[in-house]
Amino acid sequence: MPGSWTFPEKISKKKSAKNMGLVAAIGILLPFPFYYWLWTQPQTWVNLCGKGKDPSKIMAYVSHFLKLLQFISLYSVSSLSWPPPFYFYPLFGFGQFLNFRVYQLLGESGTYYGVRFGTNIPWVTEFPFGYIKDPQYVGSILSLLACLSWVPFRYILLWILGYLIMIHLESKEDPATRAKPLS
Repeated sequence: MPGSWTFPEKISKKKSAKNMGLVAAIGILLPFPFYYWLWTQPQTWVNLCGKGKDPSKIMAYVSHFLKLLQFISLYSVSSLSWPPPFYFYPLFGFGQFLNFRVYQLLGESGTYYGVRFGTNIPWVTEFPFGYIKDPQYVGSILSLLACLSWVPFRYILLWILGYLIMIHLESKEDPATRAKPLS
């Protein structure tokens, strides 16, 4: 019968969808081992970047590429529809505001582990700092939650778990393990 599937075709399509889900999960998790490495071994990154190079700037380039892969992975398992649900705009808007504000106050070096790479970053107390613990992560989590109507929960949860692990890791920063700038 035209247009009908045979049993092996159904199995093949299920297997293909399962493999795609696994690829998406890996894509979503890709940045976290990189961030873990840089946080726990900052001197290796500074040395790898080399003398006269800004390790935060290079981290930003790599992070943006990894973020692109995360978004492509998320998109691959998404089912977009319009209009978005009522909760999308306030969650996404406030989440992105927090991210923008953190970057505005800390700059590239403050956002991309400059302190770990031996850069002196001034302490910031302006909003959202002092009001929201880990405002950049909170903003990112809110932005992800805004997309729940389009993206299966397990992928959003996986990404959020990556953030929660990084929040925990970064809360235990030991100044003695900071990198020494190359001179």
